[in-house]
Amino acid sequence: MELGEVESVLAAHVQVERAVVVAREGRLVGYVVGAVDAEALRAFAATRLPEYMVPSAVVVLDAFPLTVNGKIDRSALPAPEAAVSAGRAPETPAEKVFCALFAEVLGLEQVGVGDGFFELGGDSIMSMQLASRARAAGWTVSPRQVFEEKTPERLALVAVAVSGGAAGQRAETGVGEVPWTPAMRSMGAHALRGEFAQWTVLGAPAGLGADVLASGVEALLRAHGMLRARTGSGLRTLMVPEAGEIDASGLVVRVDAAGVAEGELDRVAVDAARPAVARLDPAAGVMVQVVWVDAGPGRVGRLVLAAHHLAVDGVSWRVLAQDLGTACEAAAVGRRPVLEPAPTSFRTWVRELEQSAEDPRRVEELARWVELVGTADEPLVGRRALDPAVDTVASLRRCSWSVPVGESAVLVGEVPGVFHCGLHEVLLATLAGAVAGWRPGFGAEAGGFLVEVEGHGREPLSEGMDLSRTVGWFTAAYPVRLDASGVDLTEATEGGAAAGVLVKRVKEQVQAVPGDGLGHGLLRHLNSETAPVLEALPVPQVGFNYLGRFAAAGGAGASSVEPWQSAGDTAVGGAADPGMPVPHALDVGAVVADTASGPELTLTLSWPAALLDETDVQELGQAWLGLLNGLAAHTGDPSAGGHTPSDFSLLDLDQDEVDDLEADFADDHL
Repeated sequence: MELGEVESVLAAHVQVERAVVVAREGRLVGYVVGAVDAEALRAFAATRLPEYMVPSAVVVLDAFPLTVNGKIDRSALPAPEAAVSAGRAPETPAEKVFCALFAEVLGLEQVGVGDGFFELGGDSIMSMQLASRARAAGWTVSPRQVFEEKTPERLALVAVAVSGGAAGQRAETGVGEVPWTPAMRSMGAHALRGEFAQWTVLGAPAGLGADVLASGVEALLRAHGMLRARTGSGLRTLMVPEAGEIDASGLVVRVDAAGVAEGELDRVAVDAARPAVARLDPAAGVMVQVVWVDAGPGRVGRLVLAAHHLAVDGVSWRVLAQDLGTACEAAAVGRRPVLEPAPTSFRTWVRELEQSAEDPRRVEELARWVELVGTADEPLVGRRALDPAVDTVASLRRCSWSVPVGESAVLVGEVPGVFHCGLHEVLLATLAGAVAGWRPGFGAEAGGFLVEVEGHGREPLSEGMDLSRTVGWFTAAYPVRLDASGVDLTEATEGGAAAGVLVKRVKEQVQAVPGDGLGHGLLRHLNSETAPVLEALPVPQVGFNYLGRFAAAGGAGASSVEPWQSAGDTAVGGAADPGMPVPHALDVGAVVADTASGPELTLTLSWPAALLDETDVQELGQAWLGLLNGLAAHTGDPSAGGHTPSDFSLLDLDQDEVDDLEADFADDHL
């Protein structure tokens, strides 16, 4: 399909005299002349075009601007937001709500009706937060609609108003047997250990009180069934009981820190996390522990929330932190805290996950996964493969690096918009380049090296499924083959055009993953016929996990923490059985902390001590930093950025054709 075919569909409307479609700012925009309503025309196009080819905006003009040669002057076509809402304040109730929610979720003072969510720094996880808060404010939108519509103005047109708590009336209890997900099955018996857990640290309001905190924790357990779960009768099941009467006082421990200096409170909290994890017992249904680090009257203390990993994931903490704050604030003024339940339970999602594993459309993905994984890579370090008896969790070593706020702001806020991709693709591209320079030729025979990418996994499996408030372990992992060969890495590190080439190339490699990525785990662990095929394939030696963005205290040396705000050096901490074999020779992590000074990107590399040495890993980390800094510098070049074929997946274009189209469009602006 070509853009001309989209133009033909628009022009087929009886009220349209002429139509032009252009690729603009990562989306298709239609420009028409005629007495037609823009939204009516989009609806008309949606009945004749695939979803992804329907223009995301239609601008109705009195006449097309023309060049001296009588051709349409594309340089004079107005931006869609400018044509519809340039500079105007939000007018409708929905527009006002979405402008306010954009600002709230993204940590901005003000957002205009035409501002794009992802251009302002949003990501897929934050889109879930936006959907959740919109529902609480009386408007229903899905995270997918946030991706498609992007702006408060566009979301206001598709949002459905709900009366007080109507969304919650459809919520499910999630009570009953919960089968294990692919991620759980991949862990095997190690997942049953009590120390297999996650934890986070928050600021605790001054004068919180143990009774208030216990009431808040009780509300969490009532609202989120997985926090009440216990291991089932079989190895691969969990059981969620009815809420009943809950007494959470035994789950809360107070630590007296009245005499502890402000700068030491985070350390005290981290120290308290370890015994809290040790008290978890999934067989007995003890999935949660809370520690209140009481800093004394008038001081913000710390809260440690620890939960067994079978019950939570990284996204769950965003829901739990907000809910605990809401519940405790209600209890503090004498009200019984009642939290909005999740519209879709974790149990419902898992049961549909099992059904999806047998779906013929999923099974059709098998051949593509086999082709993508291909042959095994040589050992990453050139010495040996992982040894499960030696390379255990206890042997792990870790190094971290922080990207300066200035460069982080560009990487988080500008690069994704310029290259029409997500931050995780930016991180994977620069990682691929760093590995190519660190281990020249690694994976070359296979067309690149394998990386196991861990994603949030919260993919709706049926119409109307809303997972934005669901607590559980959704994580999905799938292999991606990355190839940075032929890219001038020196030029990329220096901020040259090669930095853009690297991003575009790896972006397409990431987009080559079959479907939504869930299929690999489904076919590997939940389908008995396809499981042996994938089990026999090579396993990636490198793991990657982008945890997303978290609000954090301070920045630039500041140390203050607000109540219910993330505190400490890490958004989510973790623990595991020390004797568990590590899954990768190298694990790569990244997280963005939104500090008072701006976003700060932190990179982490973890490895078994007997397989790599720190000097070697430091070289890789510095190479990764160098490429990120080079990319940030390159983004300031007016020629930087552009689309790739996956942005127009139904047009069957290659990169050269995309570049030619963009060059033609640029020439029209001269």
